[in-house]
Amino acid sequence: MKLTAILHTTFLSADLARSRAFYGDLLGLAEDAARPVMSFDGIWYVVTPTQQIHLMLLPNPEAGLQRAAHGGRDRHVAYGVSDIAKLRARLLAAKIKFTESSTGRAALFCRDPDDNALEFIEE
Repeated sequence: MKLTAILHTTFLSADLARSRAFYGDLLGLAEDAARPVMSFDGIWYVVTPTQQIHLMLLPNPEAGLQRAAHGGRDRHVAYGVSDIAKLRARLLAAKIKFTESSTGRAALFCRDPDDNALEFIEE
């Protein structure tokens, strides 16, 4: 037995409209209408045909927890991106704080509206 892929990552969301603005509008991800009815509201976003981001509208048990200023020093998920300069420009225009990778590679870290750390690496 071996692990073969990461099929989805899941984040808690306190406000799906705010999350839609980030994941849908800013990052340009499409919603997956195939999300089944569950006991809580949520959104599934398509990253690739086999990879998704799942948002669950549930209370955050870590609300108010102090997080590291640099997302690379916090638990995070890394995503490939085709144009880091374009993402940087979108984040600046949206006034979303981010930090660059300290290793010199084409990568940056930001947080979503619910303080989840995300890394983006240019592929």
